[in-house]
Amino acid sequence: MFFRMSFADNAYKYFTHLELKHELPAGVEVMNPYKERTVRECFRAFLKLHFDDSRKRVLIFGINPSRFGAGITGVAFTDPVALRDFCGVPNAMGDTRELSSTFVYQVVEAMGGAKKFYKDFFLTASCPLGFTKDGVNYNFYDHPDLQRDVTPFIVRSMKAQIAMGGRTDVAVVLGTGKLMAYLERLNAEHKFFKKLVALEHPRFIMQYRRKRVPAFVEKYRKVLRDAAR
Repeated sequence: MFFRMSFADNAYKYFTHLELKHELPAGVEVMNPYKERTVRECFRAFLKLHFDDSRKRVLIFGINPSRFGAGITGVAFTDPVALRDFCGVPNAMGDTRELSSTFVYQVVEAMGGAKKFYKDFFLTASCPLGFTKDGVNYNFYDHPDLQRDVTPFIVRSMKAQIAMGGRTDVAVVLGTGKLMAYLERLNAEHKFFKKLVALEHPRFIMQYRRKRVPAFVEKYRKVLRDAAR
């Protein structure tokens, strides 16, 4: 439970104390970037810059951190370049670009930039720790045993992120297929949010609908603007 701290303080305390102790399927490994001191420092700077208040935010849920985005920076859908160039947090984490981050920050810029965007929204993940298998990204719902085992962890995460300042009238899901179906079932059971709104996942857009990126940016802008009201 969180008491009389800013959104930034609550988020930092929660994410930097994450731990997943479940036995994982063969070949699957956990990514926990917050174990790295440099990541913690940049994450704190990001939070202090954009969330050092008590405003409520709409939570925007992805799946779980990826190797080249939050798996490096600790900031959801944010690669090292976006963290520097759009969020105002200098870092020496390299120049790796990540497809989802590239799209998300087109949306952020279309909505007035990071300072304005983060007053209303908090980008996060359904499962706040990521997974890899054989060196590539692995989604928690890709293995039935993994999904079953991490569901209690995800439920605790949802409750914690609401407690740190997440709104409960609406949440946005970045994924119209398996992720939305999973979160709809979870939300029906636990009543986290009054409404879930789904948008196509940024990676899907960048891989399979790249010619339509401007149209998807505009769709995101309209849906997020409505959610923030």
